[in-house]
Amino acid sequence: MVLLTDLTIAEARDGLARKDFSSKELTEAHIRAIESARAFNAYVLETPDRAIEDAVASDKRRAKGEIGALDGIPIAVKDIFCTKGIRTTACSKILAEFVPPYESFVTQKLRQSGTVLLGKTNLDEFAMGSSNETSAFGPVLNPWKSSIDTAKLVPGGSSGGSACAVAAGLCLGATGTDTGGSIRQPAAFCGIVGMKPTYGRCSRWGIVAFASSLDQAGPMTRTVQDSAIMLSAMAGFDHNDSTSSRQIVPNFESSFEKSIKGVRIGIPDEYRVEGIDPEINELWETGIQWLKQQGAEICSISLSQTQNALPAYYIIAPAEASSNLSRYDGMRYGSRVSDVSLTKTYSKTRGGGFGPEVVRRILVGTYVLSAGYYDAYYLKAQKIRRLISEEFNNAFSDVDAILVPTSPTPAFAKGEKENDLIAMYLNDVLTVPASLAGLPAISVPAGLSKSGLPLGLQLITRSFDEETLFRVAQSIENSAGWHHRPSKFMF
Repeated sequence: MVLLTDLTIAEARDGLARKDFSSKELTEAHIRAIESARAFNAYVLETPDRAIEDAVASDKRRAKGEIGALDGIPIAVKDIFCTKGIRTTACSKILAEFVPPYESFVTQKLRQSGTVLLGKTNLDEFAMGSSNETSAFGPVLNPWKSSIDTAKLVPGGSSGGSACAVAAGLCLGATGTDTGGSIRQPAAFCGIVGMKPTYGRCSRWGIVAFASSLDQAGPMTRTVQDSAIMLSAMAGFDHNDSTSSRQIVPNFESSFEKSIKGVRIGIPDEYRVEGIDPEINELWETGIQWLKQQGAEICSISLSQTQNALPAYYIIAPAEASSNLSRYDGMRYGSRVSDVSLTKTYSKTRGGGFGPEVVRRILVGTYVLSAGYYDAYYLKAQKIRRLISEEFNNAFSDVDAILVPTSPTPAFAKGEKENDLIAMYLNDVLTVPASLAGLPAISVPAGLSKSGLPLGLQLITRSFDEETLFRVAQSIENSAGWHHRPSKFMF
């Protein structure tokens, strides 16, 4: 018998419809799983009472025949989405006890679709990190374990808590946010599907801002189908967000009805970056063959600006962060450290409230925006961003999708890159280009390393063509036959 915590969203949806189990039973199973797996530190706030309340309400709606698209499905929410009446901290001391008086657009949409809220998941502080080690609540541990090493592994970041929760069976799906790869990279490390929609597809309203021109909400699930189901419930126009798209939200789940025969897949040599694990290059070649066998046309393309994407990102993102985080001064909300003068109050509040990585990025961002350096750094980075976007647009005049690896390495050991910032930032080298261009991208688990760790392949499509993205991703998933769970290695 399949455990309720091992179900996919689609399977749970169908099981609820058949009355094989109730939402209350499904939710209680996940609450027990969360309680038994607290060592992973995936959740920073558990909401069992709210979850049971949501589940009971769902069961009552189902009895009346009044159900939403995700009615009764237990999910987790990254603790960067504001949840009305429920603590939201962005995993920073400066927001330690902040309880929002309003709901984010994405979580409100999910609530309207009938989801059950299990709790808020851990993340790198203000989503700044690639390993989920910068959180004020402590690091998240990857539920996977190497078969040749006993070291505890990171889940990736910043959405490491959500990725861990999905992989370990602590929810059926979770929300994440992706600024430079913060959904896709942890998805690859934890062996799940992580999807970043087109910039503007999901409203940023109620998401604690990191870099406003890059931040985008997306689903983290066990299958591509689940990702499509969840995105349909999350996306939509929001008048509160000036960057929100008015594009009609299609039924993404119907994307899988078409084959990929004749679909043109671009392979850019520039993604064969220095330092990439040979096993990942081998998997990439395998993925190419999988798509070719299903009738796709493989095309060699050039994305020459790829090498400039990471340095441009680490100028633009910190610059926007320095502006966005200036609002945290202890005056209106959040922590406050009072002193004899206003200036000292600001200084002590921010000095004590922000962690080292956030401070580092604020300083970098302030520097590149300062007089005398704006043109030399920030303006040049924006020009490179435009070139990257144009290069993708040119590529998509010849191909329908691009296939590349998600991360240059499998999950690494906790603390391994803590003192090597360059090595840490290089985790984003394969995900950042799509973020700078605002394109939809997805990471699909496609194989295991020799040490038994998950490896992911990434697909990118043109703006607002998530349907093609899901269709090709489903083909990768089918070919890979992914069925692995971390329990095989961890417990």
